[in-house]
Amino acid sequence: MNGETIPHQNGAAVAASVVSPPARDGGSAGDRNAGWPTVLMVGESPAMLEVFDQIRRFAACDVPVLITGESGTGKELVARAIHHHSGRAAGPFIALNCAAVPATLIASELFGYEKGAFTGATARKHGHVEHAQGGTLFLDEIGDMPFDLQGLLLRFLQEGEILRVGGRRPIKIDARVVAATNVRLREAITAGKLREDLYYRLNVLTIRLPPLRERDGDIEILATCFLREIASEQGRQVHGFSPAAMDLLLNYGWPGNVRELIATIRRAVVLADRPLIGVADLRLEPEQTGPTERPRPVPVRRRPNGTNLEPASHTERGAVVSALEANRFNMTRTARALGVSRATLYRMLHRNQIELDQQFLVRDSLPAAPEA
Repeated sequence: MNGETIPHQNGAAVAASVVSPPARDGGSAGDRNAGWPTVLMVGESPAMLEVFDQIRRFAACDVPVLITGESGTGKELVARAIHHHSGRAAGPFIALNCAAVPATLIASELFGYEKGAFTGATARKHGHVEHAQGGTLFLDEIGDMPFDLQGLLLRFLQEGEILRVGGRRPIKIDARVVAATNVRLREAITAGKLREDLYYRLNVLTIRLPPLRERDGDIEILATCFLREIASEQGRQVHGFSPAAMDLLLNYGWPGNVRELIATIRRAVVLADRPLIGVADLRLEPEQTGPTERPRPVPVRRRPNGTNLEPASHTERGAVVSALEANRFNMTRTARALGVSRATLYRMLHRNQIELDQQFLVRDSLPAAPEA
């Protein structure tokens, strides 16, 4: 992936992983490149660095990929990144949301139909699979595909050929399939909603996208990046967040993940009447927070303590230990509570001989084990 430096509002900068979408190919069905931002994925958390590494490795392997994760985590962005960095980048990227198409139409949308196949079929139509010839077919919410159509998709994955609705001659198709889901497919198999053989065909390589609450340290980076892009798009002179507003962003649980964060920043940019976005502009009410969102405020008022403490003193060691415990061993929030950078915090841990188990250092960032 290409690299870009994203400035923080405090003047620091972080490395961002960047994916630029390919130019449109003339409007192929399902290709939605128009209007996409230049920076699609940004992050420095261990969980996202692992995702970026998987994208690089999986892009080089021309086999199906299954992307799992909660709604709003950016599964289509990962699929586009895989396509963009693969040997099929010059071909089309065709996306179909299986949950958004009525069950009665999904067969014709996916495989196309012949003239006269049914009432109203006045001409032959190519489906999304044919439009993906030489490129990538992205099937979002694959768990919602009608059961009776899953056999046709399985045949395509096994044989590389399809039949249009009403057709008799198989059509050879060379397209890579990337699928995504926000449900546990093993449970869908048990419930009789997904074919087990289709699951094994799709689940060759798996990427698990972490929810925003597990991306330790990424919220501030993402918010800064989105603010820059949206303020420029809207022509607004808004360039940062007040400390209280940033604390609210960091402590909110984000059930809608990155999609909700983008919507929140977009709303705040419109509502803000000064250069810094305030708490009121975010419109994140306390009752919106859930039990998993840890609304405990970060004690940022004590920031001077971290820089004024005598190095390697009992006072410094006690302040670091207290901050770690108060922030549940979250390194980013502990650093903010002490008013120091993460790098400085790690130096403070070292010189005070404070050793943490690895599980605490990356507690909110480890990807879950893939589904068995």
